Amino acid sequence: MKFATPATTNPIDQLKIIGHATDRIDGPHKTTGTAPYAYEHKFDNVAYGYVVGAGIAKGRITSIDTSAARRAPGVLAIVTADNAGKLTKGDFNTAKLLGGPDIQHYHQAIALVVAETFEQARAAAQLVNVKYSKEQGAYDLAKAKDKAKEPDDKDAKDKKVGDFNGAFTAAPVKLDATYTTPDQSHAMMEPHASIASWKGDKLTLWTANQMIAWGRGDMAKTLGIPKENVRLVSPYIGGGFGGKLFLRAESLLAALGAKAVQRPVKVALQRPLMMNNTTHRPATIQRLRIGATREGKISAIAHESWSGDLPEGKPETAVQQTQLLYAGPNRLTKMRLAVLDLPEGNAMRAPGEAPGLMALEIAMDEMAEKLKMDPVTFRIINDTTVDPAKRERKFSTRRFVDCLRLGAQRFGWDKRNPQPGKMRDGRWLVGIGMASAFRNNMVQKSGARVRLDNQGVVTVETDMTDIGTGSYTIIAQTAAEMMGVPLNKVVVKLGDSDFPVSAGSGGQWGGNSSTAGVYAACVKLRELAAQKLGLDPVQAEFANNAVRADGRSFPLTQAAANGELVGEDTMEYGDLDKKYQQSTFGAHFVEVGVDAATGEIRVRRMLAVCASGRILNPKSARSQVIGAMTMGVGAALMEDLVVDHRAGFFVNHDLAGYEVPVHADIPHQEVVFLDETDPISSPMKAKGVGELGICGVGAAVANAVYNATGVRVRDYPITLDKLIAKMPEV
Repeated sequence: MKFATPATTNPIDQLKIIGHATDRIDGPHKTTGTAPYAYEHKFDNVAYGYVVGAGIAKGRITSIDTSAARRAPGVLAIVTADNAGKLTKGDFNTAKLLGGPDIQHYHQAIALVVAETFEQARAAAQLVNVKYSKEQGAYDLAKAKDKAKEPDDKDAKDKKVGDFNGAFTAAPVKLDATYTTPDQSHAMMEPHASIASWKGDKLTLWTANQMIAWGRGDMAKTLGIPKENVRLVSPYIGGGFGGKLFLRAESLLAALGAKAVQRPVKVALQRPLMMNNTTHRPATIQRLRIGATREGKISAIAHESWSGDLPEGKPETAVQQTQLLYAGPNRLTKMRLAVLDLPEGNAMRAPGEAPGLMALEIAMDEMAEKLKMDPVTFRIINDTTVDPAKRERKFSTRRFVDCLRLGAQRFGWDKRNPQPGKMRDGRWLVGIGMASAFRNNMVQKSGARVRLDNQGVVTVETDMTDIGTGSYTIIAQTAAEMMGVPLNKVVVKLGDSDFPVSAGSGGQWGGNSSTAGVYAACVKLRELAAQKLGLDPVQAEFANNAVRADGRSFPLTQAAANGELVGEDTMEYGDLDKKYQQSTFGAHFVEVGVDAATGEIRVRRMLAVCASGRILNPKSARSQVIGAMTMGVGAALMEDLVVDHRAGFFVNHDLAGYEVPVHADIPHQEVVFLDETDPISSPMKAKGVGELGICGVGAAVANAVYNATGVRVRDYPITLDKLIAKMPEV
């Protein structure tokens, strides 16, 4: 099915099941421990692998002595680049997953020790003796900034509209400020984990991976075998946030280890290797320049960003929201990419917009202060209904101002004292801040297979994944709505490369795209069922376990009385995304308390108002947004992968040193979804929301801290050492 014209009325619009706050159907399995994650699948005769990571950031292995490790109790095999056979690099990997002799980054995997037990593998791994020849690397973004270059990717090229330099120079009110965001880790609960098993020349991999088709293709390419010989299975994933979008070292090494010992092999990355071996959100340096009239109309806006990655890597696209969020006739955005020999930088929840809005939305508040204007009002008067660079291109929907106004009303914005440092609650300086939320809406081709049996049970099969987002539930809701059956008559099977290829989980495209694929397959199944019953498929209505048309009604089970019916299709998209700009919008409001004596920051209240098309399941959507808001608090106040600029690695590579918010850090969170549909997006008329929730939160916290203290911190995270010397006198 091709979606090339805006959606009209369709069965989803009945909203009998779609749009209702529904408990996750996988919840009982996860809360009782009966949902098997990758590492928990049971096998006879399984062996265990332990990954050895490189002890330098750049250079070569001069020798690797495994003799002592091979003699250790229980050791079955040791895999290194010397004996792994010919390996290539996958399409989605920047660095090789198995290093040697060249080392590209610290903790790059260089060996796998396979033993009878995990403890034996771990002990033997300590006996692998590696000698290196170190080379000088680049590890400091600030020092590498001047050598950074414009990326090759056409989407990352400089974008200019009008005459920014002239308009900025002439503007009566100007801001020129620089902000920094640090490297950040996904820090998901479940480690990167896999179990590999070979049957002849065919590999089955139970793994934690968000994008099954990508992983399958890259595994086949890396091993040099046909894609048909690789099966990936990933029904449950304990968090991903973009860190499991791509094939990682543990999955490749599990496959190599299993081949070496001719047994299933389990491999899970230890937490330090998750920080340094896998991907992370890259640090940025961002310069914002805004010029405006004295009445507050932006006349010139420029956003420049610097980030770093390994050779062949890509930039953190921190300027992309600035191209679309606010009006202004004269515009400039630039990205520069430095070569750094740190672990690979790549996607982390809302890549681009999350760190970009951390800078842009402080700058907007600083500009509002210069104008002596309310920050909400300043944003509203600079709203736009069209793409500022292509004014003929309208937004499909844009309820940005509604989000701002409703959020201000519900949060009590009118009670905020605009003069910093003037609100007190005992020893606490109290501040209120806000920021805009923006994330582009993306759709991906997505397929599904839907079966109907003679008991009226509808079974959905798609390689879509559930990373804790509620995919099982919204897919079941979609199939139930389309086929006219209750939720308990729907079975959902996910995360298997034997199923039709879906959109996968990422970029907040997963929910909308995967359900659209199920919609397409259900349309096929509805046609088959109606034809079996002698009814006109166009007129047929599916409701209450029955099919009706032309005054006749039949039980749905009768359609499959003589055998199972199977509908399979893929939702593909035309060029509506070129005709219309599709984006999601929101507004974040935050109240903080800052201890007047110590500078300790405590978040007291949070509100998010979101406009994201039709909300398929308000309950799981709210969970996604409050989780994203929590990550935003972490980004604002504590998360920071600290780089050792001499040795080239992240020092705090565990959850003791890399701090993330815990329950005590997070107050009540309120989420409001505007009632809207977007017929330009998909037949579901939905968009994404899981990443919108983190966009702007960090800046809202920073702006609240400034309102509380009068101290403006432009370098995240906002820790008390950056506040204490400038705090108001007690």
